[in-house]
Amino acid sequence: MSVVPDKAIDKVQFFENHITPWTTNAVAIGTTTTIVTDLGTKTTAARAAYNAQQTAQETAKAATLAFQTAVSAMAVAGASIISQIRAKASITGDSVYSLAQIPAPATPSPKPAPGTPTDFNVSLNADGSLELGWKCVNPTGTTGTIYQVWRRIGPTADFVYLGGSGTKDFIDDTVPTGSSQLTYQIQAVRSTAVGAWAQFNVNFGTTSGGTMTASVEETTAPAAKKAA
Repeated sequence: MSVVPDKAIDKVQFFENHITPWTTNAVAIGTTTTIVTDLGTKTTAARAAYNAQQTAQETAKAATLAFQTAVSAMAVAGASIISQIRAKASITGDSVYSLAQIPAPATPSPKPAPGTPTDFNVSLNADGSLELGWKCVNPTGTTGTIYQVWRRIGPTADFVYLGGSGTKDFIDDTVPTGSSQLTYQIQAVRSTAVGAWAQFNVNFGTTSGGTMTASVEETTAPAAKKAA
């Protein structure tokens, strides 16, 4: 185990604490007062250097904080002027940006089309209405997606538009009595793009107790929408 600590400041403190007893007992411990005095001089210098280092660090911290505060104030003032330049450009045109020697805002890239609905589920309500649900992964950063819902009665009839939903669910409260199969087509749309159609069948049946049931059969290749 080392007698002298490893940390620099701890070494300074160690020798500061030993200068006096080593001076008093120099001969008895096998050294001389001249050697101990030299150590004391070097220890004093080490302490002074440490104190100077601490002062310099505190000064550097204060200077860094002052710099960061000044840059923040500058950035706020500059951002205000850039906002004024952009406001002027929106009125008089992009030539303002050349005068200001800053780039004009880039034209945003068009967002991809909405996703395709998947993972359909249905719930048959007591009043005979059918609650539809689905999932749909849309491009990041897009909003305002509407889901258009169409329905066909039986395997060959035309599709009829039922309505749109801003959420991934829809209640069909016009289910014809006695239906054995309904086919739904759902498409996600935005103001500037449309997604692919997805199609699924809903098959109706009854349990042994006479309770009506509804189950989903998703098709593998959505058909094109037919106008009513």
